[in-house]
Amino acid sequence: MRRTDVEGHGPVRFGPPLPDDGLPVLPELAGALAAAAGRTASEPVGGGAALLEAACGYWDRRGLPTTPEQAVAAPGAPALLLALTAALGGDVLVPRPCAAWWAPYARLLGRPVFHVPTPAESGGVPDPYALLETVRRVRAEGGDPRLLVLSPADDPAATVAPPEVLHGSLEAAAGEGLHLISDETWRDTVHAPHETVLLSPAEMLPEQVTVVTDLAGAHLPTAWPAAVARFPAGAAGDGLHARVLDVLTALGARVAGPVALAAGYALTEPEPVTTRITATVRLHARLAAAAHTAALDAGAVARPPQAGRHLYVDLGPLRAGLSGHDVGDAQDLEDFLAARLGMPAPGGHRFGDDLGELRVRLSTGALLSGTDEERAECLTSPAPLELPHVRRALTHLKSVLDELRDDAERWETPR
Repeated sequence: MRRTDVEGHGPVRFGPPLPDDGLPVLPELAGALAAAAGRTASEPVGGGAALLEAACGYWDRRGLPTTPEQAVAAPGAPALLLALTAALGGDVLVPRPCAAWWAPYARLLGRPVFHVPTPAESGGVPDPYALLETVRRVRAEGGDPRLLVLSPADDPAATVAPPEVLHGSLEAAAGEGLHLISDETWRDTVHAPHETVLLSPAEMLPEQVTVVTDLAGAHLPTAWPAAVARFPAGAAGDGLHARVLDVLTALGARVAGPVALAAGYALTEPEPVTTRITATVRLHARLAAAAHTAALDAGAVARPPQAGRHLYVDLGPLRAGLSGHDVGDAQDLEDFLAARLGMPAPGGHRFGDDLGELRVRLSTGALLSGTDEERAECLTSPAPLELPHVRRALTHLKSVLDELRDDAERWETPR
């Protein structure tokens, strides 16, 4: 991850990658990739028939009936978002904060990006009233807002938008004629799936929503880039599908042949894949809960994590102590915590928050250090947080945060 400009902490040009799960590759997935290692034929732009059929089955099982003509595959969600933004035109709206890779692709195309605040309940979805106000203000200033990107299961906030919040945002977006891109990369990583209602915007607003899923969320290692998109049915969706294929063709954005075979296998969700996903989600839910507790105990603020492999922490209450370490903004905080924790700690400015806010995303995968055998043991242990290498990592995280709390208390002005 590249740093921002040194002088004045200038524009963020390179964001952090998706949080890794910190685990060895599933043997069956490795076998699928190895079996295709000798493949020399190029995967077609947009994905081959087998991969698209697997993607359709994946969405069918989630209540989103899909035909291959509605689907496209690409080497990662960023390529899809770039193609969609180019195809749709106009200005782009995103929540604040949002995934680090959303806004740069619009800016690369010269498209203005407008951040909209999220409600208190969750991230990933803009507050409907703030959305309406932003759209009207942009239009009054001569802008042309056409696209809203959101995520029902969010990076960086690690929250799941309640159905009523999602419905309000979609109603506002539909009334303003916006097309929506629903980033559902983390939908299969919900920590308590039987207690959490996660709805896709495509279920509520089928004619105006394109769904994008990066398989690095739950199905593939982050180093194997593959993503799929589902377009609305009908003439408008067909036209968008065709324009996106044109952009992907111009970019030469093909999924690598061996990766396409592994992705198709993963999307059919055979028993080894579903078992691994379930175990991985359960493990990261425990890690996230422990990290959340450590953050709150230290006096920081964070929403309870509900999905993904990360935690978004506001260290603003500890600003007094951090100032003693020359930490005055999110870039300083990123550098300071990365050095102290020995793990990536991207600041909130990379996710669209103000540079002056002391916010940071912590990834739970970084807490799973050790050998392949030690990391694999975390999946089967009845008490993974008590394993020595995990306990050491959590203890170190807690000690760093507790030191910041103690520093803040020492620096506070006596009342």
